[in-house]
Amino acid sequence: MATCPECDAEIEVDEFDVDKGDQLSCPECGSNLEVVSLSPLELDIAPEDEDEDDEDLDDDDLGDAEGDEEEEEEEDTEEDEDWEE
Repeated sequence: MATCPECDAEIEVDEFDVDKGDQLSCPECGSNLEVVSLSPLELDIAPEDEDEDDEDLDDDDLGDAEGDEEEEEEEDTEEDEDWEE
C-alpha cells in the first residue's frame, strides 16, 4: 500500500511489480505518480514530461516555418510579375 501525495488516497501497489522511477495513476484523483522509493514504498507527483513540451514547440516551429515559405513564394510571384512588365 502507498499513499497518493495529492489526495491522500490509499493505493494498492504490489511492491514486487514496480521499480523505482515507474509511473502510475491515482485511481481516485487521476494524478500521475512516480515510485520514488521501494522500501518503504513511496509515491510522489510525477514530473512533467519534457519530451511532450519539446514536441509542442517543434510543431509550432514547423507551422511558423511553413507560413514563412508561403509568404516567400507570394513575394517571388509578385517580383516575377513586376519583372515581366
